[in-house]
Order: sequence, then C-alpha cells, then structure tokens
Amino acid sequence: MDYNSLTEIMRTLALEAGAKIMEIYDADDFDVKVKSDDSPVTEADEAADAIIAAGLRAAFPDVTLITEEQAASHSEKASTFLIVDPLDGTKEFINRRGDFTVNIAYVEDGTPTRGVVYAPAKGRLFYTDAAGQTVEEEGPFGAEAGATRALSVRAPDNGALNVVASKSHRSPELEDYISKYSVADSKAAGSSMKFCLIASGEADLYPRLGRTMEWDTAAAHAVLSGAGGHVVRFDDLTPLTYGKEDYANPYFIAYAPGVELKSA
Repeated sequence: MDYNSLTEIMRTLALEAGAKIMEIYDADDFDVKVKSDDSPVTEADEAADAIIAAGLRAAFPDVTLITEEQAASHSEKASTFLIVDPLDGTKEFINRRGDFTVNIAYVEDGTPTRGVVYAPAKGRLFYTDAAGQTVEEEGPFGAEAGATRALSVRAPDNGALNVVASKSHRSPELEDYISKYSVADSKAAGSSMKFCLIASGEADLYPRLGRTMEWDTAAAHAVLSGAGGHVVRFDDLTPLTYGKEDYANPYFIAYAPGVELKSA
C-alpha cells in the first residue's frame, strides 16, 4: 500500500462526505428511515457512503471494502481491508447535537493501521499520516492539507483520571465499572470522537460496555494507536482485532498507557 496516497485519498473523501452531510444537516428537514436492525439511517448516511465508496473503489480496486450502509459488503472476508462508517453518530445527527463523524480506516492483518475521523459540525479533523503518526489538522480545510499538529496521549494520573463515555449508550453496568476508578472529570461524547479525545490528551479512558461494530471503531482505533494509545477487549484485556466473522465488537476499553485497568 502507498500510504502517502492512502492518507491523501482518505482525507479528501472524508472532507467531501462531510460537506455533503453538513448540506443535509443544515436543511430544514431530512429523511430518516429504520434499517432491519432497528437502527436509524438518514439520507446523509447514504449520500456520504456513496461518495466514499465510489472514491475508495476507484483508487483501490483490489482492496476489500466493508461499509456499514452496504449490507452486501458484510459477507466479504479478508484480513486486510478498508472499512467505512460514513456517518457515525446518526442519532446525534438526527437530534442536531453535532457529535457525529465520518470514519474511514485501513486494516492490515486484523489491526487498524491508518484512519481518518472527521467531525464536520465540530470542525475537527484527525488522521494518521503516511508514517502512521496521528495528527490533527487545523481548519479551515481545503483541497490541500493545511497545518497539522502531532498528537500524543498524555501521561495519566490514576488518582485523577479523565473519563469519556457515550452520550447515548450509558448503563448501570458502565457506571458501576467507571466507579472503580478515581475520576477527576467525566464527560460525555458521541460517536468515535471519544477515541480522539484520548489521542489528543483530553481524556485518559473510554470503556464501552455495549454493542458496536468494527466500522464504528476502526478509524478512531487507528487514530488512537497512532497517538500511542491502546484498545483492548473488556473480558481479557487482549488487543481488539478486526475482520471478525460478523464484524461485531465485544465490549472494549480504549485508554492511554499508564492507566491501571480494573477487572470487570
């Protein structure tokens, strides 16, 4: 894989998809449907998916592509593949809360090694560069990449951790687990931004005790890894891997090294 080309193309497609999403987001109204799994899907999800899928297939025709909105792609199996969630945080989008992202990732041998996460309503763009280092680009975003700053997780203080958790999927089980830690600050965030907050040093720990799919997490997992962070399974603390049979994730924990992880 030509990582320079991959970085450029993923960035460009994320921005193009984000622009289309915001066009629909800023409209007076938009269509919302319900998928077979009872999750919502909007015309923004579908439009962004069409942009990204077409661009990736044109640029990388020999690489398997998995995308949330194209169910036929879910039967394709490979250890190395591209995976897309064109609009992560659809509920946030529908409720006009702004915490939604565009996610594109490249998985190699079951590990997300490159990714881009774009939060168009927040004006934040995170991605791994050609060397695999995570950066955040300063806006406004144009056709050519602008100034970037390299990101690195911070050294956590286990007596005063910053924890980030889901806005839409909190549960008594999650609250009980978080209570095992000494927490200085707990914030809620939507979509894959939670990983990015750890990557940028704004949080230390993100436990997820709920259903997610690989397209929900792969891009942000790559972003966190490129900033020095880790993502492990909740049950045995082994690395979270990709290309699983149904593309479903187990419970997991994303964190900055130095966090003293608690058992379930």
